[in-house]
Amino acid sequence: MTIASDKNTWFLYIIRTESGYLYTGITRDVALRVATHQSGKGAKYLRGKTGLQVVYQAALADRSIASKEEYRVKQLTKQKKERLVSDQPSDLTTYLNGGDYSQLSK
Repeated sequence: MTIASDKNTWFLYIIRTESGYLYTGITRDVALRVATHQSGKGAKYLRGKTGLQVVYQAALADRSIASKEEYRVKQLTKQKKERLVSDQPSDLTTYLNGGDYSQLSK
């Protein structure tokens, strides 16, 4: 799963661990960040976890928006995060706002 971007684009990504945990983060380079996580560096939450797989990523305009959306996703229940991963919305902000994607409000 790769999304084309320019050098100013930020990404929100969700990683699933082998044991099924979901981790949400932001970065400018998803592949590099995942490699950092897999090497045991980066977020303490993922240290020692194996089988890391990117299950969702969304391109966002800048770091400020990415940070705000990261916070919103982290506030979701696991069930709602699973729904987000399943739905794979192309516009995360619209999805979280309920727009055309009212699933998360249920």
